[in-house]
Formats: sequence, C-alpha cells, structure tokens
Amino acid sequence: MKVAATLSKQLIFKYEHQADDLNMDELVQAAARVIAPLWPIETFAARHPWMGLEEQTFEQTARRLKQQLLVDIYPKPSIFRSAKQRGEIDEAMLEKKLMYWLDSHPSDLPRETAEAFCKAALKLDEIPEELMSSPHVKKLAKQASSGVKADRETSFIKPLSVFAGQKTAHLLDHHVIKWCKLYLDESQSAWRLPHREKGFYSAWRRLVEHDPALSRAERQRLNRWPEEPRDALKRALAALDISNGDMQDYLEAHLLSLPGWAGMMLWRSRQSRDEEELLLEYLAVRLSMEWMLIEPHLPLSKPKLEKERQLVPLIAAWLHWGDLTPDEWLELSPAEQKARLTLARRFDGMTCRRLWLEAWEQTYAAEIKKVTANQPAAAETSEPVLAQLAFCIDVRSEPFRRALEKSGPFETYGTAGFFNLAIETCELGSKHSHSSLPVILKPQHRVKETAEESSFKSYQEHQKAAASLSSAFKTMKQNLLAGMLLPEVSGPWLSLQMAARSLAPRKAGEAFRKARKTWLKKPQAKLSLDRMETSETGIPVGFTEEEKTAYVRQALQMMGITDRFAPLVVICGHSSRSTNNPYASALDCGACGGASGAFNARVLAALCNLPSVRQRLRSDGIFIPDDTAFAAAEHMTTLDELHWLYVPELSEKAQKAFDRMNSALPDVSRTVGAERLAELPQFGYKNPRNEIERFAEDWSEVRPEWGLARNASFIIGTRRLTRGADLEGRAFLHSYDWRNDQDGSILSGIISGPGTVAQWINLQYYASTVAPHYYGSGNKATQTVTSGLGVMQGNASDLLTGLPWQSVMLSDQEIYHAPLRLLVVIEAPREHIERLLEQDHGFRKKIENTWILLASIDPHGNWENWTKQNDE
Repeated sequence: MKVAATLSKQLIFKYEHQADDLNMDELVQAAARVIAPLWPIETFAARHPWMGLEEQTFEQTARRLKQQLLVDIYPKPSIFRSAKQRGEIDEAMLEKKLMYWLDSHPSDLPRETAEAFCKAALKLDEIPEELMSSPHVKKLAKQASSGVKADRETSFIKPLSVFAGQKTAHLLDHHVIKWCKLYLDESQSAWRLPHREKGFYSAWRRLVEHDPALSRAERQRLNRWPEEPRDALKRALAALDISNGDMQDYLEAHLLSLPGWAGMMLWRSRQSRDEEELLLEYLAVRLSMEWMLIEPHLPLSKPKLEKERQLVPLIAAWLHWGDLTPDEWLELSPAEQKARLTLARRFDGMTCRRLWLEAWEQTYAAEIKKVTANQPAAAETSEPVLAQLAFCIDVRSEPFRRALEKSGPFETYGTAGFFNLAIETCELGSKHSHSSLPVILKPQHRVKETAEESSFKSYQEHQKAAASLSSAFKTMKQNLLAGMLLPEVSGPWLSLQMAARSLAPRKAGEAFRKARKTWLKKPQAKLSLDRMETSETGIPVGFTEEEKTAYVRQALQMMGITDRFAPLVVICGHSSRSTNNPYASALDCGACGGASGAFNARVLAALCNLPSVRQRLRSDGIFIPDDTAFAAAEHMTTLDELHWLYVPELSEKAQKAFDRMNSALPDVSRTVGAERLAELPQFGYKNPRNEIERFAEDWSEVRPEWGLARNASFIIGTRRLTRGADLEGRAFLHSYDWRNDQDGSILSGIISGPGTVAQWINLQYYASTVAPHYYGSGNKATQTVTSGLGVMQGNASDLLTGLPWQSVMLSDQEIYHAPLRLLVVIEAPREHIERLLEQDHGFRKKIENTWILLASIDPHGNWENWTKQNDE
C-alpha cells in the first residue's frame, strides 16, 4: 500500500508539473486530423476518412494504417485478379510500371535476378503459411540476423489497453460506446441522460461512480478524479506515463480506436459553441476509463519485434518467389543475402498492390482518353434546340442525359445539384430547416414555403394530427402499462399494413402514399424569395434584388448557359425513393446535404423567371429572351423518371418544347431503367417497369439502387467531349468552357466545391470497398439504428461511418464498385491548369500525394497526365 501511495504521489507531482506546459485544446485539434466528422445518417454526407491526412501520400497513409491498425486500404489480390479477368487492367501497363520501378530503385543484384523476383511477386501469389512458420526459415533468419540491419519502419503508438489484452481493450470500447449512446441520443431513448446539459464529461463524472457495470474497486479509483475535462485528460496522460512528445500520437491512437463515435463528437463540436469542447471531453472520458481499467497492471511491457522475426517473411519471399531452396540460400554470401533482403523489403506486398492499382487507374484513364478523343465535331442540325436541361453532376445523371439527348433536340448541362444557392430550406408547416448545400459551406439565406391562410390552416391541422399520432404511438411503446395494451389496439392495422407491404409492396406503397397526400391536402405553396425578416438563427429570409441577380448570374455561368437560350430551360434536381432504408439520404443529392435537390431547383427556376432579374442580367451581357421560360423538375433516380415541380406560364415556343419533352420522357425512362436494371443482381425480371417500382417500395429490399457505385471520373468541360459516349454511369460531368473563364475563377470554384464533394464520395466508396470491416457499415440486414444518429452492428459496436455491404458488393466474394481514386479531367489550355495548381495549394497537394489523379485536354485535343505516378 505504501508503494502504491508513493507511486500515486509521484504521478500527481508529474501531472502538476506537466500541466503548465500543455495546451490540451491545440493537442486535441491536432490529433483530430486522423478522423473525419460524421454527420447524422438522416442527413448523410459523404466524406472520406483520410481528409486530414492529405499532407501525406496515399501510400504513407496506407502503411501507417496497416502497421497501427492492421487495416489495409489497398485492394485485395482477389479484387485485382477479377478486374484483370474483366479486362479492366492492361497487363502491358502493369509490366511498364514494374520496369519503371526497377529503373527507379537500383539494386546490387543482377537485373535479371531482380526482375525475375519482382515479376513472380507481382503475380500476387501469397506465400504459403507453412513456409512462413517453417523451422528451417526461422533458422535461416536467425543466422542472417547478425549481419543484417533491422527494419527501421516507423513505430506507431497504440493505446496501452491493447497491451493489457484484447479483453481489456474491448471492455474499454464497450464502456465508451455506452456513454456516447446515452449522451448523443436525439430521439430513441425514453429517458435523457441526467446532467446532460452540463456536458459529456461532467455527466459522466457524476454518474460513473454509480455505474453497476464497474467493480467497486474500479469506481473508487475515480473518487478524486478532476472535475474539469482538461485536468482529467492531463492527469490520465501523466498517470499512463505518456511523454510530451508522444501525446498527440497517443490521442490519435485513441481516436482511431472508435473513429465513428469520435467522428460524431468531432462533428457535434463544430456545430455550436455550447459543445465546442466535446471531442476533448470524449478523450478525457476515454483515457480516464483506460487508466481506471489498467491501473493495477501498470507499468505494462510492450512486445518488441525481434530482428529475426522481421527477416522471416523476406527470406520466405525469396524461397517462394525467387525459386531458391534453403541450401541455395545458405550458399549465398552475406552481401548477396543482404541485397536480396533489401529488394524483398522494398518490393513488398503493398508495393505490388500499389502498382496494380495504378495500372488499373491508368487503364481506365486510357479508356476516357479514347472516348473523348473520338467524339465527332458538333454536326449542324436542321432542328433547333428546343430545351436545355441542367442536371446535377451526380454519376446517375449521365445515363439519363445520354438517353434524353438521343430522344430529341435537347441539350443537357452538368452542375452541382444545389445550383450554387447558399440556402437553407423550410417546407410548408415545418418548424425545422435543412441546409440545402454542400456540408463544406454554410447557408446565407433561408427560403420558406408559404400559402394562403385559409388553405394553410387545414393543412397545418392535419400535419399536427399526424405528428401527434406518431408521438402518442412512440410514448405508448416506451410506457410499461400502455405498452402491454398497444399490441391489442394497433395489431390489426399494423398486421394489414405488414401483409400489404410484404405481398404487394409496389401497389401498397403507392396506395399509402396517395392516401397520405389526399388526407394532408397540401396547398399550392409559394416561395419566400423577397427579403423579409431575419430568422431565429440569424439567417435572413429571402434575397435582396442584388442577391437574386448575383445567384442567377453565378448559376448560369457555372452551368455554361449564358447565351443561345432555348425556349425552355429546365433546372433538374434529383432524389431517390426507398422504404425502410436508414441510408435513404445517402441516395439523395450529396450537393444538397443528403436531401433532394428539388427545392433548390424550384428556387433557381423562379428567380430566373423574374423580369427584374433578367433586366439586371443584361448589364452583364446575359440576354434571356422574353419567350424563354425556366421550369423545375426532379430526377427520381430509383425510378429513372423526371417529375415536374414548377412549370410557369409558357410561351408558344416553350409549350412546344414542353410537349415534345413529355412525349419523349416515357421512352427515356424505359431505356435508362433497362440499362440500370441490368446492373442489379438478376432474379429473372418478368416486367422490368414493375420491378423498378418494386425496388422503391419494398421494405425488405436491401438494394433499391446502386447509388454512386463505380464512380471513377470527374470530367470538367464542354458536352462536346462526351456527348453520345456511353460512360456507364461512372462519370461526374460538370459543364465548363474555358473561353468564358479567362481569370480561372469558375474553374477554381468547380474544383473547390463540386470537385471536393466528388472526391469525398469517391473515397468513401473506395474505403467501404477495400476495408469494409473498418470503414464500411456491414450488412444492412443486421444493422441497428442507434440514438437516432446512425447504425451499429449489434448493440455495442462503433458508430459505423461508411456504406453498407449492399452498396458496393454483388456477393460475399464479388465486388461491384471498382475501388479507383478519382480521375479529374479538365478541358482547358495548359497554362490554365498551371495557374490552378499554383493558386490552389490544397488541390495541388492532393495531386502530388495521389489522393486524386489529374489529366487535361487542351484546345487541340491533346491529353496530358499531371499525376506523376511511378512510370512517368
């Protein structure tokens, strides 16, 4: 006891002297780079998990994750083999990359020896386990270790609870998950966490001493623990004997232990000043509990990797791929052995798979180069363009645009689905608003739906009745006595609903939706476009006349529609429809914060029709003809349909275009639907149209659509580059004409806005495919929606951050999404690209560190690669 007391006093003394030297806030913010903020699933926002690590190369990040977490972010060998069998990887490209690597990494071995070894290793044939564990190989490693330097890989810090045993590490995670669920819960629990209003750490500190899941001794260890989270974090770091130089790495290791819950804490900390210290409080709770659990076992010994154990896989590689026997290895001189071990260390499995990935990416880039080079010049047509349609850059728009252009005299354009409107939207009768723009931006205006008082009152009453019924049902479920009566009361109705949705999901879904719409009787709503009062959040409602014009001007310039206006211009938002799907918002518009782009489309179309806006635009050289009308529509991606949202009074020419388009849309829907249905797992569709509608309504359907799976490129240029080309729904298409952007501001805006969103989407699909156990969200059938925030597997897992298995995989063995990093193709002169890279440091770093790939097409059609991979 005296020894323990002495040690305790020493730790407190150490803690007190370290406290003045540490800035916990800066330390936590620096450590937060290893995780990404996680938005609630109801407003699912794509983000890639390595956004804070882009100052490092992709390979450096891959090696760190492999060594520290055993998480591999390069595709598995089986994925590469399947891609090669499908013809997606050019073997000549892979051979070329290997030759370049050998030229760039000179060896003391004869060229033919090194080349033969690397070619054998590049086949991705795994070393047999019996060879790795062979006593002969271990003996060879022991004999060689005396003359070979040990591997000097970076040693990454891990939480001490890991060294106390996996049981302790899992127990720590279990406790932290429990407290996170209690604190963050928004809608599911019947009782709120006591003292929640005082903050996460304070609530935990007051309650943990009464936690029955802890032993009495464990609770007593925290009796005199600090009341403030900063002090607690400092004391825990000191008690765990973490040096000042290792503190950031140690905090990073803990954030990576549960990146989902930590990511949610990070997101919440950025939403309001009341919770800006939430991530620090999370770490204070986690490290305090870690010390509490492992204190009896301190100090812990950490296993060291012996030199001979490092050499075993290297020698085994030469016996397997170098076709050597143990006797032949012993006959080699020490210098020859060292040269072979050095080559095996450099050309390891990760290097092999890096070359495969680059070959796969460049094979795809070669296909895009071929497609864009083979586009014929625009042909003169006798029929003038009747309609121009602006779609979101979403990859699901590409097949629809292609089919629509083939169906008649229509032009399509691509732009970000929020149409450059920095708004939050508020639907009729709702007290809640939604930020309808990319999550990297903040809304500057609120737009509300309004209606006449007489019709609005009835609608509001019906809305309140529906909300009251839902609230009463939830309250009864959570009440002990009422919950016993609830099955008797609701059973017959819910049984009928279940039977209808299960046996006839398509017809039942349509009937329920129509019944709700008929009962609510939503009146014709108007939009609050004119500047009104300031909302309770401090954001003004509506726009001034100057703001209206500025938003329309910017939107038209970003779309590339500033002259040659057709009689009808359609602004097309997009959304998806699915039932019983926690990931429904992941299928909506990523540029609109995980919601439909319909509201933004209506706002922009209405602004474009205002005479005052058109008059002001003329001073900028943008002349919109009086007989040109702007309409709004919504592309329903699950149904491959275009639904009209807002159609103003049309001129004779615009009416002709409207009628022509309406006659073409059914065939367009059938064409695109058949193309998309062919990509979904086949079950023998008798009626394709009915099956498409079933996908949207069946509450047992785990894959209503593929979403943005197989996305691979972001093409910024005129439609001439890709018009008529079948890009297989894999390309984000953004309209851009460099001739109208002499200062480069439009291109810069595309890269920083839509380009960033596209990259986040791309790498989220990538991560969910290559490391589904860590970055994905598992099987939809076994997910649990928790705290109204997200999903878990079971009741005590991390808050899952990525996409479910059904979004990226065809089966347990076969992937659907191709894990390629985003290829950005820009149609512009070389000097424009150079200017962009010089001005945008962040974008240049992404290119240099191979987080994205860049190519350009100059006005003469010449293709240039800007990503200097290892064969250039």
